[in-house]
Amino acid sequence: MQTAAPGQIVLMLFEGAIRFLDRAETGFEVEDPCEANQAIHNNIVRAQEILHELNMALDLEQGGDLAQTLRSLYQYMDRRLLESNLQKTKDGLIEARRHLTVLQKAWEQMLRGDRTAHAAAPGPVLAAA
Repeated sequence: MQTAAPGQIVLMLFEGAIRFLDRAETGFEVEDPCEANQAIHNNIVRAQEILHELNMALDLEQGGDLAQTLRSLYQYMDRRLLESNLQKTKDGLIEARRHLTVLQKAWEQMLRGDRTAHAAAPGPVLAAA
């Protein structure tokens, strides 16, 4: 059995959260109100669960300011998604997806060994798996 490297797992989590937010947004197009609310709610909750996992994986001691900034961003996105879910609006969903997409692209660059991404990474951010 093969397992992915921790960096690859983080990338997969970003991709999963983005995919759930895409699905939540399509829920706004469903005509049946019950089905629409279910699609929106279930997919937002799944994206929030991923944010919680990402947040818990942060190593605040080793990761320093970057880890603390990510924690604040994850918590902010979680609040915005909660608001979107309760109010059934797209605003927080779109904003969270935009932030996650930026993080995903940066993480991809870092995993590819992009020199500029490595130079920007101050040290370990994730707790050892």
